[in-house]
Amino acid sequence: MRGMERPVAKVAVDLPLANLDRAFDYAVPDELDELAQPGVRVKVRFAGQLRDGFILARAEAGERADLTPLHKVVSAEPVLAADVVELVRAVADHYAGSFADVVRAAVPARHAATEKAPAPVFPEPLVGPVPDGPLTGYPGSEHLLQSLRDGGRARAAWTVLPGPAPAGDWAGGFAEAASATLAAGRGALLLVPDARHLAHLSAVLTARFGRGSFAVLAADAGPAARYRNFLAAARGGVRLVAGTRAAVFAPVRDLGLVALWDDGNDAWSEPHAPYWHAREVAALRAHLAGCSLLLAAHARTAEVQQLVSRGWLAGLQLTPAEARRRAPAIRTAAADTARDPHAGSARLPHDAFSVVRAGLAAGPVLVQVPRSGYLPVLVCANCRTPATCPSCGQGLADAGRTGPQCPWCGPLLKAWRCPECGSARLRTPVVGVARTAEEFGKAFPGTTVLLASAEKPLAAVSVEPALVLATPGAAPAAAGGYAAAVLLDAELMLGRPDLRAGEEALRRWLAVTALVRPATEGGTVIAVADPGLREVQALLRLDPVGYAERELADRAAAGFPPAVKLVTVEGAPAAVAAAVNSLELPAAVQVLGPFDLPGDEPLARVTLRCPLVAGAQLVGRLRALLSVRAAKKEPPLRVRVDPQVLG
Repeated sequence: MRGMERPVAKVAVDLPLANLDRAFDYAVPDELDELAQPGVRVKVRFAGQLRDGFILARAEAGERADLTPLHKVVSAEPVLAADVVELVRAVADHYAGSFADVVRAAVPARHAATEKAPAPVFPEPLVGPVPDGPLTGYPGSEHLLQSLRDGGRARAAWTVLPGPAPAGDWAGGFAEAASATLAAGRGALLLVPDARHLAHLSAVLTARFGRGSFAVLAADAGPAARYRNFLAAARGGVRLVAGTRAAVFAPVRDLGLVALWDDGNDAWSEPHAPYWHAREVAALRAHLAGCSLLLAAHARTAEVQQLVSRGWLAGLQLTPAEARRRAPAIRTAAADTARDPHAGSARLPHDAFSVVRAGLAAGPVLVQVPRSGYLPVLVCANCRTPATCPSCGQGLADAGRTGPQCPWCGPLLKAWRCPECGSARLRTPVVGVARTAEEFGKAFPGTTVLLASAEKPLAAVSVEPALVLATPGAAPAAAGGYAAAVLLDAELMLGRPDLRAGEEALRRWLAVTALVRPATEGGTVIAVADPGLREVQALLRLDPVGYAERELADRAAAGFPPAVKLVTVEGAPAAVAAAVNSLELPAAVQVLGPFDLPGDEPLARVTLRCPLVAGAQLVGRLRALLSVRAAKKEPPLRVRVDPQVLG
């Protein structure tokens, strides 16, 4: 019997402690032999309690003779494939996390009724001869597509034109790449950052491959639908899967392609430990699975540029001159900063006003406003230092005649003075979208004004003339494209205390540009910003690749990621100090800090920096330290490897 041959089950138990991050041996009772197969969910007894777990493998012998038997096989459904186990382990090791923390994202919660129901039938995708699509028009795409058709391995960074189809049709390009992959008999995994992009991609895939020919994995779908589609992929019932962040772990059989859209979007960062990023997971999966990888975006992050500069990714992009020929016309209008920032004429220079008026004669006009709300932030009127609460460190809000107020802990601060220059005068550098809507309503009477933000999303707008005011990332698509777009207060997006502020601003601006009609149809984008700024120049030239090259060079010179390995350790000041003192750090590691963090409880942060070649060693020693601390029941620490927020 199989049980006599392999009577031991190696189980990954759902345990939160770093010192228990390994597989444990359990005896397989005869009655569970057929059910207790690798990948199934089980219940095991650990330290006197019943715990959930997954069987990773069956073995002939364990570490000891007197093994505890498996308590129960929760389900005979193998939901954790061997290749996903390898990926989860690699991600946990890369981010100094645990297998249990990562596998929670990789395998959705069980839905018993769905598991017992008849399996849905997914029709085979309609794959015929692959017609020329958006990818075909990019130099170097021939190698990628041919490799996909041959079932080979290719890796590319696709910088998508921020303009109209076909060159700007990223979803069509994903469908083109997926079609070539499916034609080779392999599976394809297509990833997008949010529900809005997923809806767009799903519509394109339906038109290309037929209704019901692919599975969608997203938390918004609900537990039953998500688990049903997950099982379909795990059982091999569907070869094409589209989804959001956690879908990067989807159990696609014979995976041939992983494609990910807009890796700079902050939705790709997992908010829970160990804080993995889907771009890095996708790259790890492509490496482990030996499949192709396509990272596509209008902009290019420094992380992707580093992979291109090393030759690990091939760059697919149009020349800046060719991009400008196909895209909307882009120019700047300098704001009159000497005037009152609440005055509409000061925020909307005459040139921009003319563009809006001309655009409204031809269709809808988009205005991007950096912030939501009415008057969201306050700064020193003299030196522009952000006004923060001395108690909690949060930004102050305008409470009217009573003076500034902390919206978090509540006190009025009538006697506030700038800690940098001593001035008591305040101003609002960024007027929110609600106040801006009032200003535009007065400036363009009789015009329909629509608001779009994360709190009040707007799916789409018609071809009818209207002013659409949107916060970054919330701009709806317009039928036939916007006639014009204004990037209002554009350079204020560069003022965030984050190393990625410039990169993020350019990404947002290019996303707006992609929604506007081409210049040949009168489409115009005007940025209210200083034309001398590097990010604005990259926008004007439509040269995100050149910007990424310079950004990467600057980060390398300053010792910032991705040119170096960066790890932050946060916790109680005493715990952080003790941890750093006990670490046997490689010689190349620099210790920056500790620094006190704002908040109700005393917290400190230490930043560890080292060359990339020493990164694995540093992370390994941190994992060992966390294991020792967990075993000693010492205060927990928060460790972030390659943090996305670099403030």
